[in-house]
Amino acid sequence: MIVVMIVSFMTYLFSTVTSPKIVYIPQGSVFKSIAHLQDEGVNVYQFDAFILRLLGQPQQGWIDIKEEKMSRIKFLNQLTTAKAATRQITLIPGETTIVFLRQLSEELSLDMKVLQNSYEKYATFKEGSFVPDTYSIPNEISEEKLIVHLLNESEKKMRRWADEYKQSYDKDKWLQIVTKASVIQKEAASLADMPYVSSVIDNRIKSNMRLQMDGTLNYGEYSHQKVTARRIRTDKTPYNTYKNKGLPLYPVCNVSKDAIHAALYPARTDYLYFVRGKNGEHIYSSYFSTHRKNIVNATK
Repeated sequence: MIVVMIVSFMTYLFSTVTSPKIVYIPQGSVFKSIAHLQDEGVNVYQFDAFILRLLGQPQQGWIDIKEEKMSRIKFLNQLTTAKAATRQITLIPGETTIVFLRQLSEELSLDMKVLQNSYEKYATFKEGSFVPDTYSIPNEISEEKLIVHLLNESEKKMRRWADEYKQSYDKDKWLQIVTKASVIQKEAASLADMPYVSSVIDNRIKSNMRLQMDGTLNYGEYSHQKVTARRIRTDKTPYNTYKNKGLPLYPVCNVSKDAIHAALYPARTDYLYFVRGKNGEHIYSSYFSTHRKNIVNATK
């Protein structure tokens, strides 16, 4: 009986595991690591977690397994010793997805069209599905797998934010929060400024006024372009808050947690207007007559 058990165990250890050459291991226990690999389609099982614990602690992040097929014991050992060569890619708050995808394409030598198609295939929102952060990306990764990874990591963070703020992670409700946060992200002059921009948005909507905010026209490929009078006249998209009332239909950029916080907790004001002063900070007012004076002072 003992001999049969030993033979069975050895047969199991040297059975074949099929896996991508590069796998991602999230932070957490060995059981979480195994569960994640199972979700990725790797033929590992909960029993492997006990073997893995005997071998050591699995590496976290991207791991270069180097082979697609190997014995189970070799695969588990690779999880504890191998590491993939990675590069850091930073998505800054307020950047649009198309600009970020272009950055990924250029810095990682990836196909821009495939990146875009993968984003459109898997993203929850047309814009704003990524969480700004610094990501470690392996040098050898497919466009589709990279997009899926970035979206999964971003969604996990957004779900944590929703739980922290006691918000339902309902697609439509969260979209509204991210959309408002994206306008705040584009308009605010600083982190301290965000709750005040948030209050102006709410006050103007309650007063049935158009937002008339330049930041909403810095969507997509227009992320870094100056908004001109001609652009305001000719842009016929739902992003143009000079022509359309309320928030845009979609976020105008990828947002930080600070912007989400400001969207949920605006300052209590009666402000309806603001203009950027000479020192770079916004000057707020409740009346148009005061606002006009502030504009004159800011442009002297």
